[in-house]
Amino acid sequence: MKRIALFASGSGSNAEQIATYFADNADVTISLIVSNNHKAGVIDRARRLHIPVLLFDRKTFYETDQITEILLNQPIDLIVLAGFMWLMPSKLVQAFPDKIINIHPALLPKFGGKGMYGHFVHEAVVAANETESGITIHYVNERYDEGQIIFQASCPVLPTDTPEDVAKKVQALEHVHYPRVVAEVLAKLDS
Repeated sequence: MKRIALFASGSGSNAEQIATYFADNADVTISLIVSNNHKAGVIDRARRLHIPVLLFDRKTFYETDQITEILLNQPIDLIVLAGFMWLMPSKLVQAFPDKIINIHPALLPKFGGKGMYGHFVHEAVVAANETESGITIHYVNERYDEGQIIFQASCPVLPTDTPEDVAKKVQALEHVHYPRVVAEVLAKLDS
């Protein structure tokens, strides 16, 4: 049985898509949803899906090894960031080498780095008059959005598109591709 921990800070739509994708898979379970936001929508989704939730604060995350120890004791095979806004601590990254993946709402290396998330990314894409945007799924290292790229998918950005239009197109790509890529990464852990 492969165990996934999903990290999310917001509404949790990607977390729910992944949980739903694996719901009937006897070889994979979503063991835990982990969040730094006590008011995040992902908490309600987790309860509805009967997935345990672990909430923590900044001090616990960055100044202790508590989260790393919990994940190692589960034991978690793969950590999936699904709209998680904080940089992963070095000790956590080192404890799970090539076992933490993230999805970014742009085609990295463009529009990545600290502060580039959610609507900030889509606003920057539109402001730069880009003709395409998309998603990047990548391994996580100690720096924002610099880990090895696993998968990218693109969508057109029309001259008339607003950041909200781009966000809808990108989210559609996320929901289609992220669960499948998570499954592919899990399969590679066995090989």
